[in-house]
Amino acid sequence: MRLNLILGISVLSMTLGCALAVAQEYIAPSAPPPVRTANPNADPVPLEWVPPALAQLSSEASVKSSFTLDRTMLGLAAGLVPESDAPTRQAINKLDGVSFHTMRFNDGGIPDERAVEAIRASYHLRGWKHMVTTSNHGGPVHNGTTDVWVVLDGANVRGAVVLAETPRSLTLVTVAGNLSPVDLMHLRGHFGIPRLDAGDFKNAPVQ
Repeated sequence: MRLNLILGISVLSMTLGCALAVAQEYIAPSAPPPVRTANPNADPVPLEWVPPALAQLSSEASVKSSFTLDRTMLGLAAGLVPESDAPTRQAINKLDGVSFHTMRFNDGGIPDERAVEAIRASYHLRGWKHMVTTSNHGGPVHNGTTDVWVVLDGANVRGAVVLAETPRSLTLVTVAGNLSPVDLMHLRGHFGIPRLDAGDFKNAPVQ
């Protein structure tokens, strides 16, 4: 189990962003988004939920992987962090769980960019606060774009989702817990959270 945990943490740390799909309406990007009625602060962050469009893309991926770390496994992960990095250990110990989904596609790349836009729209409609990290547009589709959404409870972060897209891969990571913004900064570089300076994050609503 310890070996599997170490391998899992290694994969998560090297990959930016990415569970079972449950029913939610597929929102086409060309259609105007409906009025949001859900209150994201009224419900816990669901690690088991992913947008249906992600399941659609996963079925077309040539390579895919999904797994979830619960509090017990995260406790073991915290034990792997050097004692000299106590703030990161503390932040990991505040997590309730982490889910990870990644998929790679053949040379043709992501088969339907509309599905990726539907994933982004899903979190927007759920009322999550959206932030955009780095983007490098080198072609007709996103070439290295990382999106981050967070659920806030006052000044604290109750959960976050990281979606990383390249022309041939897509990764989605969901973390749940009770974190301060400082804790979230200490988790950068772990569990798919980007290694970026605080100034690299900016508010940007999804259109």
